[in-house]
Amino acid sequence: MKKLKAILLFVLCMVMLSACSKDSKDQAPEMLTDTEAALTQQPTVIPEVTGGTDTKDVTKVDANAEEETATKEKTDIKIAALKGPTAIGMVKVMDDAEAGATANNYNFTIAGAADEISTGLIKGDFDVAAIPCNLASVLYNKTEGKIKMAGINTLGVLYIVETGDTIKTVEDLKGKTIYSTGLGTTPQFTLNYLLTAYGIDPEKDVTIEYKTEATEVAAMLSKSTDAIAMLPQPYVTTVMMSNDKVHIALNVAEEWETVSTDGSSVVTGVVVVRSEFLENNKEAFDAFMTEYTASAEFVNENIEEASALVEKFDIFKAAPIKKAIPLCNITLIQGDEMKEKVSGYLAALYNQNPKSVGGKLPSDEFYYMQ
Repeated sequence: MKKLKAILLFVLCMVMLSACSKDSKDQAPEMLTDTEAALTQQPTVIPEVTGGTDTKDVTKVDANAEEETATKEKTDIKIAALKGPTAIGMVKVMDDAEAGATANNYNFTIAGAADEISTGLIKGDFDVAAIPCNLASVLYNKTEGKIKMAGINTLGVLYIVETGDTIKTVEDLKGKTIYSTGLGTTPQFTLNYLLTAYGIDPEKDVTIEYKTEATEVAAMLSKSTDAIAMLPQPYVTTVMMSNDKVHIALNVAEEWETVSTDGSSVVTGVVVVRSEFLENNKEAFDAFMTEYTASAEFVNENIEEASALVEKFDIFKAAPIKKAIPLCNITLIQGDEMKEKVSGYLAALYNQNPKSVGGKLPSDEFYYMQ
């Protein structure tokens, strides 16, 4: 009996052991499959966790893509400037644009005559321009508001010079002969306003001889020991460099501001923009004006380097410009101050000859107040 029980217990154990072995074999494939699946997923997880080489490559691609997108978003702006003081303040932004270091793509044209710029603005060949102040008003009226003034880039550049030593005040000009350029244009109107403001009749109390070129005025100064003339910068400096008898007697802009009651000033050059371009590209234009402001500051603070750029862009020779820049009143005035100075100046011109500002004074819409 005991032997039978032992045999039965042995058989039962063998059956149970066989069953356990079978279960293990049946489950092994499922465990292996789960492990293989986990291993298969690891390569996609590892770069994200470790930040290895693959992550750097992705970052580099993203950076390149952003840079390419930024380049594509740059706006092309066609800018013109009249050769002379009105172009000097933008030479740094011109140089930066050439190096591709500006917020937008700027294509600059330096024109020898105002008519070239006027025609280009009207036709849309130029988007932005640096031109004489009264011409901006003329174009605004002619195009019925398609041109806006955005800033003053050059204040007064006119000076009374002499070879003698008799002119200390504007009143000292009474009874004198004055040589000048600009008959029928802003220099004549500016001089007439100044003389009148100081109680001198331009028709009766002085003799004004207008010459076609500044070189002709320079010739008159070289012939006399007591000649008087009104000239703009940088020609004043050029004449003084070639004739040591010539010196500055009066700053026309300062004398104007002394008698001005409306906050106006002599405004030589301004920045204008086509209204349609501004409407469609306000952000790009504002960025340009920010860079222009920095450029004007650079010119005034880094005269030697700025002079080299002036010659580089064929605006004027570096030697006289180096001495002339402190006297050219390079600036960039915007907003209310711009409007105050310009509106009073244009009114003074209008009162003498309405055609000088286009037949009528521009409305408030003329001024871009940002």
